[in-house]
Amino acid sequence: MARTSTTVPLTGRVVVITGGARGIGRATAQAFLAAGAKVALGDIDADLAVRTAAELGEHPPTAGGHVIGLPLDVTDPASFADFLDAAESALGPMDVLVNNAGIMPSGLFTAEDPALTDRILDINVRGVMTGTRLALRRFVPRGAGHLINIASLAGTAGMPGLATYCASKHAVIGFTEAVHLELADTDIQVTAILPGNVRTELSAGANMPGWMLKATTIEPEAVAAAVVAAIGRNRPLITVPRALSPVIRASSLLPYRIRRITSDLSGMTKAFTQPDPEAREIYHRRIAESHR
Repeated sequence: MARTSTTVPLTGRVVVITGGARGIGRATAQAFLAAGAKVALGDIDADLAVRTAAELGEHPPTAGGHVIGLPLDVTDPASFADFLDAAESALGPMDVLVNNAGIMPSGLFTAEDPALTDRILDINVRGVMTGTRLALRRFVPRGAGHLINIASLAGTAGMPGLATYCASKHAVIGFTEAVHLELADTDIQVTAILPGNVRTELSAGANMPGWMLKATTIEPEAVAAAVVAAIGRNRPLITVPRALSPVIRASSLLPYRIRRITSDLSGMTKAFTQPDPEAREIYHRRIAESHR
């Protein structure tokens, strides 16, 4: 029988994180290090991954914590396989994979370049699927392991200005639930984390009323804490902050016209159709440069 809920000691466990050089990935690495895990960070910005690992490793929070930074392109299966091989060669067999890498360009879908659509799906969906496939090839023979996919509350409803991103996170949620059920009778855990608006460069410039930002915005450390707390608990979906979970469920039951009104009042309909242009340009320029 599969485990349903248990507390798993993390000292000496090997945790591998994609998109680990900044934001949620970096915060998650720091949280696992604090729990005594050994961590491998992978990122398309290989130099930053190495620097981040060096910074996190300068003052390790525990005697057992150890961190390395490695190059990774999640859109290239060979690069992903090499990354996992290098992580396991340096740290030992992988216990946890956090599929965190993702991008969130904003703008109206009618103006979105098809090449950008493909890139969002390649990173946010196919990258997660590739990581899942490669991780399970390791986990299944060992009979253990935990796969965590970073999704989003944007995957539970549509947001104007984020059409393809929403589609990608809808896909991650459905994919995670399906794989979770496929492995429900094993000791391999599969979880999707659904954060709200996280205070990182990815969501910078969102145009929402102050009260809405306060209610929905969380720090990357809150997501990291939820990831660490999820280990060993066989839950397919975890909302961060947890208080939003009943709100999301209740909202999904409302008639469409009422949901449209509440979206307008909350500012969600213009959060990324009329964002701060300077903040979004900085983010768009950075992800464009990482693709060259």
